[in-house]
Amino acid sequence: MLAALALAQFICSFAGSNMNVMINDISKDLNTTVQGVQVAITVFLLVMAALMIPGGKLTDHYGRKRCFLTGLIVYAIGALLSAASPGLGVLILGNSILEGVGTALLIPPVYILTTLLYPDMTARARAFGVIMALGGIGAAAGPLIGGLITTGISWRAAFVFQALVIAVIVILSRRIDDPLPPDPTCSFDTAGAILSAVGLVLVVMGILAADNNIWLMIALLALGSLVLWWFLRSARAKEASGKEPLLSLSLFRNRTSNLGLVTQNIQWLLLLGSSFTVAAYLQVVRHYDAIQTGVIFTAATLGLLVTSLSAERLAKRHPQRTLIRTGFAVCIVGVVVLIALAAAFSTAWAFVPGLLLIGLGLGVMLTPSVNVVQSSFPEEQQGEISGLSRSVSNLGSSFGTAIAGTILVSGLTKGAYAAAMIALAVIGLGGLAAAARLPRGTDPSTVLVPQGTAPQHQ
Repeated sequence: MLAALALAQFICSFAGSNMNVMINDISKDLNTTVQGVQVAITVFLLVMAALMIPGGKLTDHYGRKRCFLTGLIVYAIGALLSAASPGLGVLILGNSILEGVGTALLIPPVYILTTLLYPDMTARARAFGVIMALGGIGAAAGPLIGGLITTGISWRAAFVFQALVIAVIVILSRRIDDPLPPDPTCSFDTAGAILSAVGLVLVVMGILAADNNIWLMIALLALGSLVLWWFLRSARAKEASGKEPLLSLSLFRNRTSNLGLVTQNIQWLLLLGSSFTVAAYLQVVRHYDAIQTGVIFTAATLGLLVTSLSAERLAKRHPQRTLIRTGFAVCIVGVVVLIALAAAFSTAWAFVPGLLLIGLGLGVMLTPSVNVVQSSFPEEQQGEISGLSRSVSNLGSSFGTAIAGTILVSGLTKGAYAAAMIALAVIGLGGLAAAARLPRGTDPSTVLVPQGTAPQHQ
């Protein structure tokens, strides 16, 4: 069961980063630009973020396993369509839209099922450690695997590879039993789902518009903020009248969870932002091919693998707050090293130490952040918090690609590369500040989830 859940997280994370090494190949084959490929990557991450909260709510209505399998099928269709795409538009439909929708349906069940199937905190930490390790490795190894497939066969074969992995997951998922029955009577806030999705899309598209039209950026950001405010006001009104909104605002009354969500967002922002920036710079400015770029990213993969697979042992020895703070500190140092060595040396090895440090830092803190958030709520709220948690993480991925990518593609020079990485380092300091404010009680012996409670619906 754990293999199916972990592989699902792996392939979704892989999809978010493997296209980074295909920038030149895709842009030439489909007659588009680097910015066009950046838009496709960002829209994929954005669709995931925008639909993750509705995806989490749907698990209560239709059941976790059913949503999981449906998401896998939609994802596979999108992957095959992407492999056959004749132009950027079809690629965006297959990769950005269908794969994004599929991911939003299948990822919340991964975290809900893990929380329900592993009630013991130590066992849950081990399970989340495996899942987050595969997720982090998928994101970090995406450039290497994608580079090998692109160079050896074609960038289109990378999407066929994703469909094959999905087939394996479907076979493995036959062993999964949903611990809780679905509740067809629970309501679904359609208006809230539309408002939240539209608001998030407008905000991220505003960031993408920064290098083309500053006034369009301001207008989109303002409109997106207005729509999100409307969404929150609507949710508050529904709760006051006794109805069930898409997202219960009571989730935000937990200070520990709020800080954990901030750390999750910035972790994935750092991972995807640095991945896109380094990969685009190496290919467009230094003219590395896909496999050369992917090999360089092996350093980040190894770093993630070493620390994330030690999650259970680290959780027993150190408070989760300490692990998260340490992870951010190591990541920030890694970004600084990437800037300094790239400026001083022209060799590819100059990127290895910084990427290794970023991988080590992310591996240390990915699992504790998820555990802090998921373990702050009882079983009946796992659907909501799982959707919110994954939405916040994927929104961080979108922000990372949009912010760092927009700065980079505005110049595609060494100066633009440094500016993008400096922006990531500054944001990383914000994550470190949030981690420092986590309560001292956020350790495996004190963060517990009440067990034996059936889901309740208003």
